[in-house]
Amino acid sequence: MTATGRPGAARWKTAGLGGAAVGACAVCCAGPILSVLGGLTAASALGALWVPALAVVALVAAVGLGWTLRRRSAPTSCPPAPAADLPIPTIPGARNERPAPEPR
Repeated sequence: MTATGRPGAARWKTAGLGGAAVGACAVCCAGPILSVLGGLTAASALGALWVPALAVVALVAAVGLGWTLRRRSAPTSCPPAPAADLPIPTIPGARNERPAPEPR
């Protein structure tokens, strides 16, 4: 017997929590998925009604892709700083105490 007095109650509670997690995921992801599908639908409808609009949409997509790829391959504005050569600190009285390195 479980603490609630019903056999298998823990299994149903786990299944209910899993179902709630699946439902929350579906609600969370529904907005972005529907907006992408709606955008594709609007672009397709515009292209079907007015064919030159499809060419404009394709041109804008190509320019956006080229701009994105160019920005990713651009070099950074400054090189990273060289690493500093710092001595390793020691704890006085420890068994593995070493003398401090001599300065250069």
